[in-house]
Amino acid sequence: MTTTTRAPLVHVGRLELLEREQPRVVSAGGRTIVLFVSEGRVYALDNRCPHMGFPLSRGTVRDGILTCHWHHARFDLAGGCTFDPFADDVPRFAVAVRDGEVWLDPRPVESDRRAHWHRKLQEGLEQNLRLVLAKSVIGLHEAGETASLVERAALFGAANRAAGWSAGMSILTAMGTVLPVLEPADRPRALYQALVHVASETAGEPPDFDLEPLATSERRPEVYRAWFRRFIETRSAEPAERCLRTAIGLGLRSEQIADMIFAACTDHLFLDEGHALDFANKAFELLDQIGWGHAEAVLPSLVGPLVRATRMEETSSWQHPVDLPALLEETLDALDAALARGGERDAAWRGHRALAETILDAEPAETLAAMLDAVRAGAPLQELAATVAYAAARRPVHFHVSNEFGDWDTVHHTFTYTNAVDRAMRRAPSRELARGIFDGALSVYLERFLNVPKQAMPAAHGGPSGHDALLSEFDRQQRVDETASVVASMLAAGRHDEVIATLGHALLREDAGFHMFQIFEAAVRQFGNFRGRPEGDHVLIGAARFLTAHAPTVRAVEQTYEIAARLHRGEALHGDEA
Repeated sequence: MTTTTRAPLVHVGRLELLEREQPRVVSAGGRTIVLFVSEGRVYALDNRCPHMGFPLSRGTVRDGILTCHWHHARFDLAGGCTFDPFADDVPRFAVAVRDGEVWLDPRPVESDRRAHWHRKLQEGLEQNLRLVLAKSVIGLHEAGETASLVERAALFGAANRAAGWSAGMSILTAMGTVLPVLEPADRPRALYQALVHVASETAGEPPDFDLEPLATSERRPEVYRAWFRRFIETRSAEPAERCLRTAIGLGLRSEQIADMIFAACTDHLFLDEGHALDFANKAFELLDQIGWGHAEAVLPSLVGPLVRATRMEETSSWQHPVDLPALLEETLDALDAALARGGERDAAWRGHRALAETILDAEPAETLAAMLDAVRAGAPLQELAATVAYAAARRPVHFHVSNEFGDWDTVHHTFTYTNAVDRAMRRAPSRELARGIFDGALSVYLERFLNVPKQAMPAAHGGPSGHDALLSEFDRQQRVDETASVVASMLAAGRHDEVIATLGHALLREDAGFHMFQIFEAAVRQFGNFRGRPEGDHVLIGAARFLTAHAPTVRAVEQTYEIAARLHRGEALHGDEA
């Protein structure tokens, strides 16, 4: 219809005509607006249902409630507020009636959008509503509220799962870490994926109730370290939590708290298939993002997983046919003398690849002896940790697709554990944490048969390569070797950043599981250790093979995100919205 504008109002028409011909849809101010008359009053709302964009002009008004028939979302006609949290609120517009003529202000009547999206973020987390989460992430990211979004999600996840730290919290941390290497358009998508997992893993779970710290004059860090390790050793969750809360509350430095927790994580071999240390490392990386002031809210969530963790020295694979705990004990007994001789003096040590080949192929006694030799020669423990992580990253490079599909997770666990050891050693190195370096090396050994037959290192090919070529391999099942070849070609051309960003985009399109997020973030971290060297290329190739082995999925999570993005941009989702 034709409208006449009196700035800033838009003339809609005679009230009596609107009453007979309602609802009326007008275009004004770049929006499509629907007007209803109910009990003599005129109401104006955005015509697009905030849930999925269906035209509200095709809905029904009764008793002051507007119902969208597509998913039965119901809205207060006067305020636009939804009765159904999954739907979000409808923007409303001011209407004036003067001398029987109806005038519309095309500027929405709305409160602070930041406050609105923060409120919706909270509702999305509480109700586990994917579309609401997607819309709130897009809105907050656009408003420059990324940091506060991560903070709110982290505190929600820590407070609303009595069982403690979850995979969702690790995904949130990992995605916050890799944001800078992703394409700008993928950054809100990464946060949305993380929030989906935080919400799903807190849904239906009892909340966590904090224990009070001790009222004590004891302030010695070494005492709290010993107490905490003893309580974890005896699987005493509540005493461990009170000990940890007291240490944080007394103001112990973050490195001291990290040392205390990391030591407990390595008091047993490869604790919980590596998850215990990986979770602990992620908790500290999360606090890097949201601030140490939240330590008492976040770190106690590690206690539950720690006391419940499986201790791998109790499993048959670590004891038979080779008694790995005994070999590790002998090695650790010799470590102090090796450190005293080497002094970690060789800051320029570059023996990573040669030592990694030994870790990959040798028997455990030979591997441990070679590692001690490197320490005696002055190799820093941090570089030894990076070497083991590189060796673990090579397992998926050489993983043959004739293996059972579930064995991908076996090589994944060792890689993410060794990455955690590497990161933790850079944060709070200690003699106790160094045990994890050697544990990781023997976990690499235990996976040796998954490289039999050994898949060859892929070579660059002459075919298509680049962003689109790589994504096309993810669109077909089991294109593991083809993907590796495309990645090798891109790396040979020096397109490393493009490889990382494209793998990130490929990951975020999928209904990705925990392990996919873990391996991508770990690969980004370890590539950073070896950038400019062949070892860095190998890390990315291994991650690419793992990710493409798990693709394509249904991509339902991505579909929901795209709907939210189109709604946010004001695009039409239906042909009859006008």
